[in-house]
Amino acid sequence: MPRHTEEASILTTTTTFRSLGILPETAEALEAVGITTPFPIQEMTLPVALAGSDVIGQAKTGTGKTLGFGLPLLERVTVAADVEAGRATPEQLTDAPQALVVVPTRELCQQVTNDLLTAGKVRAVRVHAIYGGRAYEPQVEALKKGVDVVVGTPGRLLDLAGQKKLNLKHVRALVLDEADEMLDLGFLPDVEKIMAMLPARRQTMLFSATMPGAVINLARRYMSQPTHISATAPDDEGATVASTTQHIFRAHSLDKVELVARVLQAEGRGLAMIFCRTKRTAADVAEQLERRGFASGAVHGDLGQGAREQALRAFRNGKVDVLVCTDVAARGIDVEGVTHVINYQTPEDEKTYLHRIGRTGRAGATGTAITLVDWDDIPRWQLINKALDLPFNDPEETYSTSPHLYELLRIPAGTKGILPRAERTRAGLDAEEVEDLGETGGRGPRGGGRKGGGGGRPGAAPAEERQPRTRTPRQRRRTRGGQAEAPAEGTPATAGSATAVSEPAALTDEPGAAPRTPRRRRRTRAGAPSAASAAPAEPLPAEAAPVAAPVTPAAEPAADPAEEPKAPRRRTRKTAATAEVPAPAAAPEEAPKAPRRRTRKAAATTEVVAEAQAADAEVTEAAPRRRTRKTAATAEVPAPAAAAEEAPKAPRRRTRKTAASAEVPAPAGAPEGEEAPKAPRRRTRKAVAVADEG
Repeated sequence: MPRHTEEASILTTTTTFRSLGILPETAEALEAVGITTPFPIQEMTLPVALAGSDVIGQAKTGTGKTLGFGLPLLERVTVAADVEAGRATPEQLTDAPQALVVVPTRELCQQVTNDLLTAGKVRAVRVHAIYGGRAYEPQVEALKKGVDVVVGTPGRLLDLAGQKKLNLKHVRALVLDEADEMLDLGFLPDVEKIMAMLPARRQTMLFSATMPGAVINLARRYMSQPTHISATAPDDEGATVASTTQHIFRAHSLDKVELVARVLQAEGRGLAMIFCRTKRTAADVAEQLERRGFASGAVHGDLGQGAREQALRAFRNGKVDVLVCTDVAARGIDVEGVTHVINYQTPEDEKTYLHRIGRTGRAGATGTAITLVDWDDIPRWQLINKALDLPFNDPEETYSTSPHLYELLRIPAGTKGILPRAERTRAGLDAEEVEDLGETGGRGPRGGGRKGGGGGRPGAAPAEERQPRTRTPRQRRRTRGGQAEAPAEGTPATAGSATAVSEPAALTDEPGAAPRTPRRRRRTRAGAPSAASAAPAEPLPAEAAPVAAPVTPAAEPAADPAEEPKAPRRRTRKTAATAEVPAPAAAPEEAPKAPRRRTRKAAATTEVVAEAQAADAEVTEAAPRRRTRKTAATAEVPAPAAAAEEAPKAPRRRTRKTAASAEVPAPAGAPEGEEAPKAPRRRTRKAVAVADEG
């Protein structure tokens, strides 16, 4: 595809924006903020871009590229003011976006949006920023109401376009700002998808400080005969801006914070930006400077969007004079009054270095750029120095007490690393309010880090605006715990309900006392039943007593209504049947209970010795509780009258094979001195047969 290239140099002319052919309303808006004379990139770009040609603009950072593509972009948009002025017809008006600007970072998106709003204020051009980290709903509502120019990041633009919320069919002009950064961040595939959704007939402009090969290939595929404009000044031949003074120091990592704190107290120091390579380092440096008395803020990727915008607003408004950030703020951030830029850590490459120090010395102003190089970063810095052709190949070793540091940066003698209290005049980051953006992404508390993170769930109602609960958890606990109140009329009282008690005397120890606490209720459940509830008034016969279900007389009034419903709570399901069976009036024998502890083999011997067992019922009843199931049969056989004391202990030392011989009782007439009952314990299997035969 053919490509027209135009290499231009600055012309020393006193041109104005009005003489370049922009609309009077746009020139009036620029003059209102003191912008009357264009910069070289603006002066060379405007005539070509206003004619409708595709443009590739390349210039150093801080030389005014935003207005270089912004003014032609606004001229391509048709708004209601153009219809009133007779430059357009009502049929040309539309609520769909007519121009699109794609930028790599959120901070640059805000910067470009603000510049376009300033230039299009008189014509009332509707410019809206679309980027991630904010809620979708406000952005969708703004698109429905109508937008003339959309400025956005690739991810959110592609997302809304895929949901059919962003209509790109009416776009007449496209701008790719900082295309090399989008290449580094991996956004070029998304940019290509967005460009495929645009009309084929459009104006495309591409602006960047550097032009890698991939960006040039992108321009050749999607641009039609672009004009390549590279603006340089005769006295500014290097890659960096001549108005920025550069200092490179070799510093130790443990001394950097102290060194930076003293540099921040240099004479003539205004706003300062400190750049770090990692997010953790940025947060740590900002916190340490705050403890030393400096009004500092942080901007890095771990912060929520609300906290990032809060720090930038505080920095622009002067509430914070030190902004510690990562490279997310190295592109496009244009804040007036930035006099010092400090590279706390060596940048990755020469492009990052150029964009970092480009935050100062902008629009013809002077600035100071200081780079602190660790011993480990010397090889990286030497590559950057060679690529930019700088004279700092071997940085001078510098500490916070080095005399040349004070002399070069004009630091007053005797300055320490803590800001005096008399000079702490800034309001600080807390003075800037945090805007609720309805943030997305789920990075924990909004703000994600230091103070003022915008915490809380977006959209949550304040505590004073929430409706009070009709029934608190405390009320529910008191009701379940047995509140001593009578049930309402018409409410059936149940035995299992704690509120069914109608007599306060049953729940309190004395009249007027407070209801029982859960502690007293637990003691009642664990205690033994009273005598009135343990046995019925009249015992029932054994043959008529039910076994499977508890007996609860309904017609007979209870002596104490609070005790009878509580009895089942102390019984398990398995023992409920046996617990309700009352004992007969005279029960000398425990015949019904014996079969539960005996095996089938011992049933025959139990009937034989039943009469002897009745004489000592209490001993016999307690013995099976300490015996196992296998020895239960032998335990029920009593010993002869002469050896009554030793018989219960014998089965504990017998084995299964000798159990049969142990069941044979001794003769009735055996003398007391014989050891006949103990003999089977010491017999073998062969001796058992001989003893049985004899």
